[in-house]
Amino acid sequence: MSAMDGFEKEGPVIGVFDSGFGGLTVLKALLKRLPGAQFSFLGDTARLPYGSKSRRTIARYAAESAQFLVKECGAEFLVIACNTASALALDAIQKAVSVPVLGVIEPGAAAAARASASKDVLVIATEATVASHAYAAACRARGLRAVEKACPLLVPLVEEGWVDHPVTAEVVRIYLRELLQEARRDGYFPDTLMLGCTHYPLIRGVLERVIAELASPLKVGVIDSAEAVAEEVAELVAPPAGTARSRPEIRCFATDSVEKFERLGSRFLGLPVGKVELVDLGG
Repeated sequence: MSAMDGFEKEGPVIGVFDSGFGGLTVLKALLKRLPGAQFSFLGDTARLPYGSKSRRTIARYAAESAQFLVKECGAEFLVIACNTASALALDAIQKAVSVPVLGVIEPGAAAAARASASKDVLVIATEATVASHAYAAACRARGLRAVEKACPLLVPLVEEGWVDHPVTAEVVRIYLRELLQEARRDGYFPDTLMLGCTHYPLIRGVLERVIAELASPLKVGVIDSAEAVAEEVAELVAPPAGTARSRPEIRCFATDSVEKFERLGSRFLGLPVGKVELVDLGG
C-alpha cells in the first residue's frame, strides 16, 4: 500500500524532509502560507544525526528519503528542511528525484540580503552546518560578509523544552557575545542575525532579546530561514483556487522513535502532529 493512499488529491502535495523533527518549524511556516496544500513530512530519525556522517552517506540517506516522499507520498515539490542535507546533499537529492527541490540555505541568505543595510551578517547554526560554510558561501554570492558561529548546546536545550529558561538565555548570551566580538574584531558591522538551524525558531524570543542587549545601540534584525523558505515556496507553488481547508492536511512519517516524534513534534509544529507512521528506508 502506498503512503499516498491516505490522501484525497486536492491541491499540491508538498514533501518536507528533515533528519529529525526540527524541520517541523519549516512545515509550520509552510502551513501558514499554503493552507490549501497537502503535506507529507519525513523525519529520518533512525539515522540522525547527519552531522557526524560523511558527505557521501548524508547524500545517500537524503536521496532515499526524498525518493520515499516522491514515490510513496506523491510529493510534487520537495522542501529540504534540514540544514546539513541542504548544505551537503542538495545536488544528490535533485538528481535522485524528478520534482523541484528547495533547501533552507539559499532562501535564508536571500532574505538576509534583502534585510541587511550594512551587508554584514551573523549566522548561528550547528557544528556540521558551520563546518560546511554553506551559509557563508550563499551570503558571499549575494555580496554579504558573514561571520558564522556553531552553537552546539542550543539543540539539546530546545529539545529539553527549556525555550524560555535562564540557562538557555545565558548560553545564548555567551554564544552571541563571542560572535559579536569576532565580527567587531574583523571590522564588520552586522545588522542581521540568521538562524541557521530549524530548532532555533523556538527560542527566537530569547535570541532577539539577547542580541538587542548585546548589540545596543545598533539594531540587529533576525532572519528565520523557515519563514524565508515558506515565502519562496508560496511563490513557486500556487494551490488551485478553492482548495483552502479549515484544517491543514498533514501526514508525518519517521524511520524510528515515533513516540518521541509524537511527544516533541507538537512543540515544533505548534499543533498536534497526530499519529506518526513508521517507515523503513534501510540501513
